[in-house]
Amino acid sequence: MLHIIAAQDSTTPDDFDREPTAAELVAIDGEMPVIRAEVELLDARIIVLDRRPSELDAQRIRRARRRLLTERRTLANSLRSTPGVTA
Repeated sequence: MLHIIAAQDSTTPDDFDREPTAAELVAIDGEMPVIRAEVELLDARIIVLDRRPSELDAQRIRRARRRLLTERRTLANSLRSTPGVTA
């Protein structure tokens, strides 16, 4: 069997094959409360996929939705108050 391979390595780095920069890590860290709130809401919705939601399930979804909105508002306000950052 004949194998076909590239004659040389690529000379330009692949953008997808690198570690995040320090600025990207700081941005991710700033968005972590929103990410956690989104996961919490997703978990609450997954629980009721195969059954009729009980009152406790509905309360859990409402609470998760309110928390997500609060975290999004907090993030938007912090971005707005940070000089030099455009949202």
